[in-house]
Amino acid sequence: MDSLYSAINVISVWVVPGLILLSLIYAHFRGVKVFDTFVEGAKEGFEMSVRLIPFLVGMMVAIGLFRGSGAMELISNLIEPVLGFCGIPADILPLAFMRPVSGSSALAITTEIMNIHGPDSLIGRMAATMQGSTDTTLYVLTVYFGAVGIKKVRYALAVGLIADLAGILAAVLICNLVFAPKI
Repeated sequence: MDSLYSAINVISVWVVPGLILLSLIYAHFRGVKVFDTFVEGAKEGFEMSVRLIPFLVGMMVAIGLFRGSGAMELISNLIEPVLGFCGIPADILPLAFMRPVSGSSALAITTEIMNIHGPDSLIGRMAATMQGSTDTTLYVLTVYFGAVGIKKVRYALAVGLIADLAGILAAVLICNLVFAPKI
């Protein structure tokens, strides 16, 4: 069994460098000027980054306003009694609200939850599962759709938020089923 683990370890260490080398060899035999292509791609990537800055600044300002205004706390306090009845802890609500908006804010909230409750607590496991089963929908729409000039995001927004809601509810339900203390 140790030889299997050793083989898997060696393969996992060399798979990415091997794929890069294989790509370079393939490109060379196809007649692609690899370095020139890399430099051109890096140039386009830098230009795209500069075009994205206004979208990122706007998103960060909106997140700051939402959190700083107390709107997140107000909404959490208003719906807490209903969600508590459904088995959704109040401490997870800020994460549920921020995850579709900002990955860094959601990670900060998750870290705070882990520091307060611990990673092996029910709410810690819910937070970790929620982080893995949802996406930063508004960030994705702002940055990626903005980068390619897509203006009509109505249906993508609806589908993304529905998927986030499904991920949040699934995280709560599955963690309650698997990790909640049995009475």
